[in-house]
Amino acid sequence: MRWERVAVHGSGGPGKKWGHTCSAVLGGRLLYVFGGFGDDNRHTNKVHVFDTVNRIWSEPVTKGALPSPRDSHSCTAVGDNLFVFGGTNGTNSLNDLYILDTSSNTWIAPSLRGDPPNPREGHSAALIGKRLFIFGGCGNIDGAEIFYDDVYVLNTETFMWKCIVPSGIPPSKRESHSCSSWNNKIIIIGGQDTSSFYQSDVHILDTDTLTWCKLNTTGQILPPRAGHTTISLGRNLFVFGGFADNQSLFDDVYVLDVASGTWSEVMLTGEGPSPRFSVAGDCLDPHLGGTLVLIGGCNNTLQPLEDMYYLQTGIVREDERDERRIAKLSLRKQLKLKCQKQQASASPCDNALERFDNNTNVHHQMPVNYTQPSRHNVYSNEYQTPLGTKTFQAKVTKSFPNGYTVETVIDGKRLRGLLFSTKPRPEQTPCNDSIRNTGNGETDREKQNGDHNSVREATRPSETNVSDFQQADVLGGNSIRNEPPVGGATAQMKSPFPSYTSPVHEAFMTKL
Repeated sequence: MRWERVAVHGSGGPGKKWGHTCSAVLGGRLLYVFGGFGDDNRHTNKVHVFDTVNRIWSEPVTKGALPSPRDSHSCTAVGDNLFVFGGTNGTNSLNDLYILDTSSNTWIAPSLRGDPPNPREGHSAALIGKRLFIFGGCGNIDGAEIFYDDVYVLNTETFMWKCIVPSGIPPSKRESHSCSSWNNKIIIIGGQDTSSFYQSDVHILDTDTLTWCKLNTTGQILPPRAGHTTISLGRNLFVFGGFADNQSLFDDVYVLDVASGTWSEVMLTGEGPSPRFSVAGDCLDPHLGGTLVLIGGCNNTLQPLEDMYYLQTGIVREDERDERRIAKLSLRKQLKLKCQKQQASASPCDNALERFDNNTNVHHQMPVNYTQPSRHNVYSNEYQTPLGTKTFQAKVTKSFPNGYTVETVIDGKRLRGLLFSTKPRPEQTPCNDSIRNTGNGETDREKQNGDHNSVREATRPSETNVSDFQQADVLGGNSIRNEPPVGGATAQMKSPFPSYTSPVHEAFMTKL
């Protein structure tokens, strides 16, 4: 992982400020910075946009009713809209809600229903689905500072506020903490409590069950702090900066793996930002894969800053890995469909026969069962390819001294035919002899139509005059005559229409 100081082309940036927010839209293509306290000792309500492709700042002309200038507010991206809530104008805390439609740069002050949160600053916000969760913060009531540990939910479609009371033990009342979301869970990290103690604890709100729980973390534990910035990248939460009770500032980076509850301090290369707090940050992934951005902040002399840094994590999120895996599976499916289409468009002769490639993986012995019903002998063969996609079945429905009556099913079509031999078969063959394949290998014969297929041989040990038999496809119910050679004591299945020299038996196959 490494730092990269961002060189900006031209002027028009937000300038020096702290207590502002930056929010990525369009998958990290644009970065919106709003509000904050500047080096002119004034709050602002200006909007600045950073083009992450061209690295150019601009200040768009906005329409609609502008929110009042503020800092320490929250700003949450809901699609292309930015929901700005609360903050302070330097004198009073706020609880108003404004929406910036980034597609038209128009401010909207929606009509709200329900019970809104009390005015507050230093709170946190996180989006789960269409619900915007607000937690904690501090405010002033009758001149007294009040800290909160309550949870409010805004339905971003109906604009209805609702205060919820989750079960479990909530985090202590606090402000200047951070809040992130992952897998329908909200993660609260650190902050300053009512006794001015700084925390490093981690609490999780399960928004499905509305239950609080404290995460028992391990590893290199985050030192207590407030005013830090947390940016989520999948299950990894990156914590940068902040301040502690001795007023020292941080410039370190810690990562919390939420799934395992493990902290680790990250040692980065390159020139990084100086120690600071109240810095704005967001994630530019997937547009800039694995890239986090940090802008401005406040230094140890309480002066606002304007520099900008990328944190290149080199991390690919889990959902992106899943998408790549799905894409690969999709290509495999496309290839399979292509092969099926090619097979379907092949010649009728090719479609009628089970084809065996010249591959040693298909040299398996085919189980052949021999039975003798009350009227005639039946020999049945069944073979299935290793992929289990096609099945070949054949059986001898009747035997007589000079041949067989054969039935087979090929590609779902039933074929029936007669197989004659010029050499009479010995009559002393036991009826209950088993038949098995000898696995004599494959041969590749050149056929008159230029096709090549493998040959499967099956031997019946006690029957020495069983000749080769040839499967043939028949179109429109017409018989096709084939004349294979003498096969000795073997029975072979070959591709159609081979060129033979000495006819010894005849096969007639017809489609039922």
